[in-house]
Parts: sequence; C-alpha cells; structure tokens
Amino acid sequence: MDDSARLAEIIAAHAGEEGALLPILHDVRAAFGCIARAAQADIAQALNLSRAEVHGVIGFYHDFTETPDPRPLVELCRAEACQARGVEALVAAAERAAGARVRIGKVWCLGLCSVGPNARIGDDVHARLDEARLVALVAGA
Repeated sequence: MDDSARLAEIIAAHAGEEGALLPILHDVRAAFGCIARAAQADIAQALNLSRAEVHGVIGFYHDFTETPDPRPLVELCRAEACQARGVEALVAAAERAAGARVRIGKVWCLGLCSVGPNARIGDDVHARLDEARLVALVAGA
C-alpha cells in the first residue's frame, strides 16, 4: 500500500469521530514516523480545518514532527516527583551516553512517581534509575 492510500485509510478510520485530529495525528506518526506537510494538508481538508490549525497542533505537541528521526528515543521524566528524586543530576550522563546516536527527550510524568527517577524507551518504562542504570539503558537503546 502506498503512503497516500495508507494516509487515507487512517483518516477514514476516524471519520465521524468527535475530536478526530489527535487520534489521526498519533496514527500517522506511528505509520510514517512524522507528519509531513503534504499529510497535514490532507488531514486538514478531511477534517474541514485550515492547514494552520493542523500545523498549530503539531507544533504544540512534542511527539509530532514534520520530518522523521530514526534514532531511538529515551524519554526522561522531568516532573516534580522525579526531580525530587534526582533526575536532573542524571541528565548530563544520559546525554553523554547518547551522543548523536540516541535522542534524549523530556516527558512530564510516567505515572511512577514513588519509584523515580523514571525513563521510557518505546513502550517500556524503567524505574528507580541511578546513573549507571540510565547510562546502560541509553547505551542499549
């Protein structure tokens, strides 16, 4: 199936849903790794929105980008509970371990506040991180 057919399939799967924009954007990102400008125009037209409205939502949420980035992503929880448990002291070590091969991102709560600092790689959440464990996770990403 070509990209335009896959995009049309994603849009059709959410046809008639109230608030369909975010589910469509998540599905497009999952399918293509990004939300290209051409896809934004198709989504806007299908939802009777302006391209600016769709682009504004994409720009607001850090999960959405216009170009794919094939590097693995390690997201560090930077919410208050993880900050209180020392996540900020781990950031520099994670960035050094990541180099240019791995992206280090921020997420604002992974829901494991009592066992922080936490990180997410894909669908896997890792708790009770110290510098050695975090560096190992980044190296293995």
